[in-house]
Amino acid sequence: MPIELKIDSRRARIKILEQDGTKYKVDIDNRIYDLDLVKVESDAYSILLDGQSVNMEMIQGADINHYKVNTINNYYEIEVIDAATRYRNASKSSLDSGGNVISTPMPGKIVKIPVSEGDTVEKGQTVVIVSAMKMESEYKSSVDGVIKHIHVAEGDAVEGHQPLIEIE
Repeated sequence: MPIELKIDSRRARIKILEQDGTKYKVDIDNRIYDLDLVKVESDAYSILLDGQSVNMEMIQGADINHYKVNTINNYYEIEVIDAATRYRNASKSSLDSGGNVISTPMPGKIVKIPVSEGDTVEKGQTVVIVSAMKMESEYKSSVDGVIKHIHVAEGDAVEGHQPLIEIE
């Protein structure tokens, strides 16, 4: 299965085609590379690619999907885009594009609604928690406003893109 990485502002798809010890044949954005990759310390690697040696330091970032990668000449911010990250990003874009209507990008179950109709909310305040794909996601208000209408109740099963809460 391919791995998707966000490297600074670029995205790359990487698939390991073969592995024999430290030797790898990988497909990076439909180009095949033969690598010899050796872990030399807890967060340092030596990579041999096309006769060139590259030493790389890979440091865990804020969470398990974020890394800071240093080479002798470059520094990169790396994010591993897995299924959970794609889901979170879809949730964020659903909020950003939906204006004052909060919805979820996929089916799930309403776990908690910490607000009531008529409540004043601030931008970034959690207004509903949804469980989907064995993961709970907090949906936050994208604006300062007042809860106009809550379309669901705790325990409800919801469809993807179904309006959950309106804020005015």
